[in-house]
Amino acid sequence: MIDQLLSVSTRNALSKLSETVNPASMPGAASPAVATGQPSFDSVLSQVTGKLQNAEAVSLKSMTGDVPTRDVVNAVMDAEKSLQTAIAIRDKIVQAYLEISRMPI
Repeated sequence: MIDQLLSVSTRNALSKLSETVNPASMPGAASPAVATGQPSFDSVLSQVTGKLQNAEAVSLKSMTGDVPTRDVVNAVMDAEKSLQTAIAIRDKIVQAYLEISRMPI
């Protein structure tokens, strides 16, 4: 189920974006995420994927009665919050890309 969220087209789009905009390939330039000490979008996505997988595992364990309902709700809400954050970041990236593409040369 989680793998469906990161479909092949999304992975291809992200890899093309990282190939197109690769600050490490520019001489003397460091990655903005590395320079500011902030996590990259890739690491944020991997964290979101981990939280979604955890929520799914906790939900499945709750069906057998191994996990209390409160833990299931907490895991699902945490995963939803992380997913909404990743979606907001993605939307900002797309918005910035579209803004740059509309700039006259």
